[in-house]
Amino acid sequence: MALSCRPAVLIADEPTTALDVTIQAQILQLIKVLQKEMSMGVIFITHDMGVVAEIADRVLVMYQGEAVERVPSNRFFMHRNILTPVRC
Repeated sequence: MALSCRPAVLIADEPTTALDVTIQAQILQLIKVLQKEMSMGVIFITHDMGVVAEIADRVLVMYQGEAVERVPSNRFFMHRNILTPVRC
């Protein structure tokens, strides 16, 4: 129903959590298709770095309620030490 209003932005909060990999891939593909067809932005919230690598153009890392890193996704995965947050 929310998509019928043609929103400018879709917020997807952990939409693939606890799904098997086949269903997860289908959901990710559906989100990509909807984003392109409806020309909308997507804010994708997840803890799954594999999903981030698959879907993100840009990455915002949150730590203790604060944004600690904002980078293009290709830069995010270069020489990554996820256990050490970087301050913005």
